[in-house]
Amino acid sequence: MSNRTLIIGAGGVGNVVAFKCAMNRDRFGEITLASRTKSKCDNIASRVKEKIGVEIKTETVNADSVKELITLFNRIKPNIVINVALPYQDLTIMDACIECGIDYLDTANYEHPDTAKFEYKEQWARDKAFKEKDIMGLLGSGFDPGVTNVFIAYAQKHYFDKIEYIDILDCNDGDHGYPFATNFNPEINLREVSSRGRYWENGEWIETEPMEIKMVWDYPEVGKRDSYLLYHEEMESLVKNIKGLKRIRFFMTFSESYLTHMRCLENVGMLRIDEVEHNGCKIVPIQFLKTLLPDPASLGERTKGKTNIGVYITGVKDGKERSVYIYQVSDHEKCYAEVQSQAVSYTTGVPAMIGAKLMLSRVWWKAGVHNMEEFDPDPFMDELNRQGLPWSVIVEDKEFLLKK
Repeated sequence: MSNRTLIIGAGGVGNVVAFKCAMNRDRFGEITLASRTKSKCDNIASRVKEKIGVEIKTETVNADSVKELITLFNRIKPNIVINVALPYQDLTIMDACIECGIDYLDTANYEHPDTAKFEYKEQWARDKAFKEKDIMGLLGSGFDPGVTNVFIAYAQKHYFDKIEYIDILDCNDGDHGYPFATNFNPEINLREVSSRGRYWENGEWIETEPMEIKMVWDYPEVGKRDSYLLYHEEMESLVKNIKGLKRIRFFMTFSESYLTHMRCLENVGMLRIDEVEHNGCKIVPIQFLKTLLPDPASLGERTKGKTNIGVYITGVKDGKERSVYIYQVSDHEKCYAEVQSQAVSYTTGVPAMIGAKLMLSRVWWKAGVHNMEEFDPDPFMDELNRQGLPWSVIVEDKEFLLKK
């Protein structure tokens, strides 16, 4: 119980991380949950205490302020900071960790508040500072990014001599009963989905119009679903770290109802991220929309159905063409029964806890700023099975590939 763990962020993912760290308290020790709104932290701490009997401390912090973060870090003296706040706050939290010499982990890469652009550039630029402080930063330890990166590293280690093609496939088949809602932060979700698509092929990035490329994929335990090409951040690091790669794409499922609502909102300007004047006040339309939409953290007890997230990889093994499909299926109701959050939060929060656990145990540890696929995948894959995210593998021969 000598470790001290600080979790920043008290949304749906923060709730899962708090529960799962408490369930592994022999590794995480004294746990503190902090956010701008302390009452949210108190509510989570109360649920954890009631359900599993572990006490979590709570604090208030403005994660936009490096000064406030440093003050909190110096008082708590955590061994690791698990950042599940907004991706806008990645850099301030990283800078506070550098100043205080504390290991850092997040689940999503930095995004500038005024630009709908996802990239690791500014976080990777802090690699030297992390090395000089002899601390580690682990980027993207959610599901996608996160587990998908580890799935690919696992396939590279055990199933391929060379990986050539990767499709990352994300299906949420949950039903929450609302006409329209997002399963994680509405502002982040809608910015991501409404942006131009992008994929990497033959050494260059190719841009597409939003939702321009669609395919139907048969997801095990879910069925055939419309899947649309998006840009997703894990591709940026995988292109660097998976040698011999010819193409990588990312697909996510959306219902026609979701897309219709989103297009209508976009057409009337509600997805704008710049300020507009309304009755003498300055507002950002997408932030106002976020206020109107259901809080994703409230969807847990309403949501039924399953998620299926995985990677379909084609390459060469022993001179022959091979494909491998590694995927994980979660049930929304089972996730809620365990930690009072739906599966989208669960599948992000559990990997965040696993990444932090491996760092604290020094199973995964190297000074500097790193992505998930840079480490031995086996310990992480073992923890997925132990911590509630069991996975499956399908190995397919060349004849199957030709028929598909």
